[in-house]
Amino acid sequence: MYVFSDLLAIPHWFKLIKTRYYPIELLNYYLDGLLHLIHLVFQQCHHVLWSGLLALAKSCLHLGSGFKSLDMYYYGFFSAAIKLPSSYSAGVVVAFYMSNSEVYPKKHDELDIELLGHEKRKEWVLQTNVYGDGSVSTGREEKFYLWFDPSQEFHEYAIIWNYHHIVFLVDNIPVREVNHSEAMSTAYPSKPMSVYSTIWDGSDWATHGGKKSVNYNFAPFVASFKDMEMDGCVWNPSNKINNTSNCSNNGTGSEKKLGINPIEGDEFVKLSQEQKMGMEWVREKFMFYSYCKDPNRFKVLPPECK
Repeated sequence: MYVFSDLLAIPHWFKLIKTRYYPIELLNYYLDGLLHLIHLVFQQCHHVLWSGLLALAKSCLHLGSGFKSLDMYYYGFFSAAIKLPSSYSAGVVVAFYMSNSEVYPKKHDELDIELLGHEKRKEWVLQTNVYGDGSVSTGREEKFYLWFDPSQEFHEYAIIWNYHHIVFLVDNIPVREVNHSEAMSTAYPSKPMSVYSTIWDGSDWATHGGKKSVNYNFAPFVASFKDMEMDGCVWNPSNKINNTSNCSNNGTGSEKKLGINPIEGDEFVKLSQEQKMGMEWVREKFMFYSYCKDPNRFKVLPPECK
């Protein structure tokens, strides 16, 4: 391992979130082959972190930590291997998601994988959500119990996003597919987004609707990230004219006929029969909430639910 002490640098594809909620100072940057290890100090809020660790600590109540990609992407495949905090973690939210809220604050798009903390002897909950063009008033949440203990080892969480559909996957098993349909209309994310990884205090909603808050006697809550992959079309903000076409219709052969980018490939356009069977298994056995099955919340269900 090559160690570069006090080198104030980070991988070219990631930067640290710098807002009042994320006071961050970079300490060290390690490079080991293709693996980037980042040492961070979260000022007065967090312990020294390494190997892609994020922590929520007792000294910074109701805040959090995180990092984001330097680039914005228009379609692609995005994944991270994540190991969640062990022990009691009610109210804690660990998220791997895409958003453009900083660029389009009133019309932002977002794709969420949120892992919601648990009480003792209870399971972590996986929540997925989709927002398009600022459609935050219509939350499209679906919630699942996981079929493994996510705090014992790393598991892969991934998002496929292209013109045809959005797919959320866990260990390469699809858990949810959102098709780009007329019913979704502007609610389908259609603008370039950044990739985020965060851990934060969601006491007001994350566990049992906010009935269980974060208990900082169990802090720090540490989430580990590795093997992050961002295989998508990098958005060039200086090219105002041809960005969309460059990111969605520059393939050849079957790719061009389908109107997709070569980085996606045919296998990303539709689910295989095996993937469909896997998704059906997950949704039958482990999904316990879908906005499409909540008439108490919606007097009229969103059109894509019909």
